[in-house]
Amino acid sequence: MSVLFTEIDKADLLIDEVYLGGTSGNISDDVLSKLMYVENSGGFRVRGTKKDFDLKYIVLFTTGEDIDWIDEIDVQSGKFIYYGDNKKPGKELHDTAKKGNLILKDCFNNLHNNQREKIPPFFIFSKDKGRNVIFRGLAVPGYEGMPGTEDLMALWNIKNGYRFQNYKATFTILNVAQINRNWLLDLLNSKGITSIYAPQVWKDFILNGHYSPLKSITNSKNKAGFGDYFMYP
Repeated sequence: MSVLFTEIDKADLLIDEVYLGGTSGNISDDVLSKLMYVENSGGFRVRGTKKDFDLKYIVLFTTGEDIDWIDEIDVQSGKFIYYGDNKKPGKELHDTAKKGNLILKDCFNNLHNNQREKIPPFFIFSKDKGRNVIFRGLAVPGYEGMPGTEDLMALWNIKNGYRFQNYKATFTILNVAQINRNWLLDLLNSKGITSIYAPQVWKDFILNGHYSPLKSITNSKNKAGFGDYFMYP
């Protein structure tokens, strides 16, 4: 199933639903800016104020097109591996235009310091054909049983002979089949945890630190991509 471009500003978020892009042939065809009220470009899109870390929620858009940093969605375990936004030499780990790595650092620090109430929801989308996108789930930092020294790691890479660092972040995609659009509107008004539309598993994580991953059974004849990981179209 898919949601028409003309209807996305009213649509709920459904797991693996396709949201169709526009047909104008320019940036106005972008889905996420209209579906999620965020910027119209980039893999790390924030709703809220970056400077003061007053973040309502974060959209992570993964395309699978960067061969040096291929994000991974394990559809069996509900684990999501996302690489940060410092992908070229010449800058410090946190000195990025979108401030994505700095925000990742702050969110995971809040996780490790048991300040989960400061962690905004993460909404995961992947690229489909053209401007179309697929909703992959509601995510939170970390994964049950994973040490705090491993869920956010600064890795060294080499590009054109120059060394630099980027983050490898591990998230849990929560067991939520549908996000009510009214929750997004409540999040915009800083009513995330108090909203009647907030998913219970997300509240359980914020209040109690409990992970409820979206786990699924994969038929051996229909395994996706490399092993049990999602392969981009």
